[in-house]
Amino acid sequence: MSDQTTDFADLDALVTHLRDKLDDKKHLLLFAYNGTGKTRLSMDFKEAGKNNGKADTLYFNAFTEDLFIWDNDLDNDTQRVLRLNSDSRFFAGLQELEMDNRIRRLLRRYSDFDFKIDTDNWTVSFEREVPDGDKTKTVEHIKISRGEENLFVWCFFLAIAQIAIDKDEGSAYEWVKYIYIDDPISSLDDNNAIAVAHHLAQMLKNPDNKVKTVISSHHTLFFNVMCNELGKATKYFMSMREDAGSYELRNMCGDTARFYHVAMLKELKQAADSGSLYTYHFSILRSLLEKTATFHGFSDFRYCIKKDDDDEDGILHKRLINVLNHGNYSLFEPREMMDENKRHFKKILKDFMTNYRFNPELFPEQTEQTLEEAPQS
Repeated sequence: MSDQTTDFADLDALVTHLRDKLDDKKHLLLFAYNGTGKTRLSMDFKEAGKNNGKADTLYFNAFTEDLFIWDNDLDNDTQRVLRLNSDSRFFAGLQELEMDNRIRRLLRRYSDFDFKIDTDNWTVSFEREVPDGDKTKTVEHIKISRGEENLFVWCFFLAIAQIAIDKDEGSAYEWVKYIYIDDPISSLDDNNAIAVAHHLAQMLKNPDNKVKTVISSHHTLFFNVMCNELGKATKYFMSMREDAGSYELRNMCGDTARFYHVAMLKELKQAADSGSLYTYHFSILRSLLEKTATFHGFSDFRYCIKKDDDDEDGILHKRLINVLNHGNYSLFEPREMMDENKRHFKKILKDFMTNYRFNPELFPEQTEQTLEEAPQS
């Protein structure tokens, strides 16, 4: 089955299509570059669900992050807190649902700082244990980094999403029918991006989950992990046409090569160029090889690996990919490749790019030169 393309006159038409699609699908994944209207789409999707003042969509996007505002205590520079927008329905269950404990369990997956929520003043203060001689001491009212703040807001959202998924009768989030997530990983490094995607997928794959989900992202690594984890999800490539306000949705159907695989390939080449290669990059490379093999009718991805004279069966590089391909994406112990494995990775990637031609304009000229430096091991 070939990829299908559908045109939409505006975002309202696109929203209607997505909501109709969710009648018989549980998860929709959208890949779209920045500036194509992803955030506006998420807001229009939310607005379309309002009925007599009642909403049906719990959403996470740039506006969600704006519900948390720093008060840096400029006068005294000591009592730094994150203020919560008490008027937002997002915080409806804050006081009665022990949200701090729910959030803390999630946050410990990603970071080492702690927090306190003041439900009277609608503020959050942060603290961290630091070395103090042979012991440790607690430093309170710290200003956490932008990435740490994003992780905290994300865990806050996840805690609420979990309550919505659990469908506890009478809970503050019983009204949620849809969850719409747009780019949850701004300011996060690749390792946390993988961890966030993996954890989110585990939550959504719960067989008891009745809440439908739309996830949109421009982050190729995050999108790739979500596609791998939510294999049955409907996947789209979203773009805005030259006539402003018109949109195009390409349905990535079957197991054929995806549009986002080009973006994945660019990500791998950028990592190879910089030399910042981690073992999880083999997971992405294997996924790319597997989809390419399926597209070309091969039964195994090893047929997409160039055979060397001293390795006629192509066993060495297939075995290397299998060994370094971590099923859990090396979530919490990211390891940089050894120099020898980096050389193997660059060679496999270079040979793949030589055998399967891609538009050279998609890749910087220096990339080819960098990959040429890989020794022919």
